[in-house]
Amino acid sequence: MQFETGELLSKINDPSDLKKLKEDQLEQLSQELRQFIIDQVSVNGGHFAASLGVVELTVALHYVMDTPYDQLIWDVGHQAYGHKILTGRRDIFHTNRIENGISGFPNRFESKYDAFGVGHSSTSISAALGMAVASQIKGEKDRQHIAVIGDGALTGGMAFEALNHAGISKSNLLVILNDNCMSIDPNVGALKEYLTSITTSKRYNRFRDDIAAVLTKISEVGPNALGIAKKLEKSIKGTLLKNANLFESLNFRYFGPVDGHDVKKLAKTLEDLKHIPGPKLLHAVTVKGKGFALAEKDQTKWHAPGLFDKITGEIKKSLSDKPVAPKFQDVFGHTLVELAEQNDKIVGITPAMPSGSSMNIMMKAMPERAFDVGIAEQHAVTFSAGLATQGLLPFCNIYSSFMQRAYDQVIHDVALQNLNVVFCLDRAGVVGADGATHHGAYDIAFMRCVPNMTVSAPMNEEELRNLMYTAQLPNKGPFVIRYPRGNGVMPDWRRPFMEIEIGKGRLITEGEELAILSFGAIGNEAVKAVQHLNELGIHPAHYDLRFAKPLDESLLHQVFKKFNKIITVEDGSLQGGIGSAILEFMADHGYHSQVVRLGIPDKIIEHAEQNAQWKNARYDATAIIAETKKLCDGKLTSSMVG
Repeated sequence: MQFETGELLSKINDPSDLKKLKEDQLEQLSQELRQFIIDQVSVNGGHFAASLGVVELTVALHYVMDTPYDQLIWDVGHQAYGHKILTGRRDIFHTNRIENGISGFPNRFESKYDAFGVGHSSTSISAALGMAVASQIKGEKDRQHIAVIGDGALTGGMAFEALNHAGISKSNLLVILNDNCMSIDPNVGALKEYLTSITTSKRYNRFRDDIAAVLTKISEVGPNALGIAKKLEKSIKGTLLKNANLFESLNFRYFGPVDGHDVKKLAKTLEDLKHIPGPKLLHAVTVKGKGFALAEKDQTKWHAPGLFDKITGEIKKSLSDKPVAPKFQDVFGHTLVELAEQNDKIVGITPAMPSGSSMNIMMKAMPERAFDVGIAEQHAVTFSAGLATQGLLPFCNIYSSFMQRAYDQVIHDVALQNLNVVFCLDRAGVVGADGATHHGAYDIAFMRCVPNMTVSAPMNEEELRNLMYTAQLPNKGPFVIRYPRGNGVMPDWRRPFMEIEIGKGRLITEGEELAILSFGAIGNEAVKAVQHLNELGIHPAHYDLRFAKPLDESLLHQVFKKFNKIITVEDGSLQGGIGSAILEFMADHGYHSQVVRLGIPDKIIEHAEQNAQWKNARYDATAIIAETKKLCDGKLTSSMVG
């Protein structure tokens, strides 16, 4: 669908065009950019509210800074749509997040204006500091390094580590705190309360408006007077805020809070900050979803709403005459509440993803037993370990790709102490349009090598419920349940709980020619493949392993004794995954079957629809059929070959 591009925006092909505008035109450009984002996302989908909230900041940054020489990093990157549109990608923005189109996040391989690839939170300050120090070493004293980080991402421990380091450097670093009280869900914690105290302190804000003019006049007297004035400024700020300014205690010059939607004021402020050396922090107060009333009102719902009517605000959902299977995450959320009602030791933990993981269901039903700890995966795991030492049973729900950030805590704080923490890894496997930064590709490999760990994956919603039930039974130790993004296959999923014997798989379909061993929900692709192959006269056996650790050795002995041709299927990394585990078993026990492994290959899987990613990586039903035909080629007649 074609949209009219605003008069000014239509002429902006890169930031050099933006710099030709007069300052009085920046407000109009901001309005046009905001409308362009609304038009595009309403019909093409994507992240929405975050980019609307930083439109003016984006315009001001590219107007004042000399990008890409000045290096601009957007933490997480949900909010970078305006940045992409102003840096040469306006005419291809409709391809955002679709196969062979542009990425939904900044990507160094996509544009010279994307200074750093992002997708996980809290990395921007570290990266920008590294770039700033590199510029120092190379003698590039005029180069600016800007990290734009939200108050949600600032809760991540890595951001504090970077602030601590940056404060002792003399690097030309500007941190812009995009303060909207939101990440995907409302922010929590003491930092949120601290930032609120700054933005609501009337006395401090009156002082802030006067101090810049005073310092400017004093600076004309000489460097000594300026130094004294800066110390006085810190003292007064601390008094007015009833405690020391957090950022200035870390040796950052603090400026703000400023109105993040006053584009002319932002441009003037950024111009001034260019000429102040050392680490600086600009505190900009913004509204997530700015300019679209419904998004301003319900920012969580409009973080990534899918397709919608930009006039009425109606979010478009596909309708079906048949019952629809629920999302795996919702089965998790409702099942957790069921189990917690039966077992008063169960508690829920999530690192800032209550709606994304459906932990919000328990947070609403049992607020005293469900915890959002902020964007802090490491803390979430060790916090869970602490709870477990006292006899509670934590269900720690983290996206698979984000669990990578807490791996040391899994080993050191949970596994070595053999604590009963249940890790529910949402978004395991490829995740679709979010792409490479969000795939849960590696958890099978990095979890199955950890002592004391059980690693499981349900093939459907009933198995998810039963694995959760099993994991909360006494003395199960560290327990991983991985499940994919999206809908399952069972509309009628509320079944009575049944314990699953640890390390036991199951036979799905008997067969003769070869055996297909699947792990997790991708096994439903194997079911489709087997049905098609049966129609061709080919009859493979199909087994659902359910556990990557411990393996069902009894089942595997049966398989290897009966079949000399085997296909493994997993929605995870081939290197170190379930297929590797099968090969290890085969070698350890002296079997010599021919094994073909299907799964995520040793390369980066780019954004596309989930089923397209399975197809491109060759582990969907079509690929299973093709590999089965190859292995059975000697037995096929011409009529059997599709």
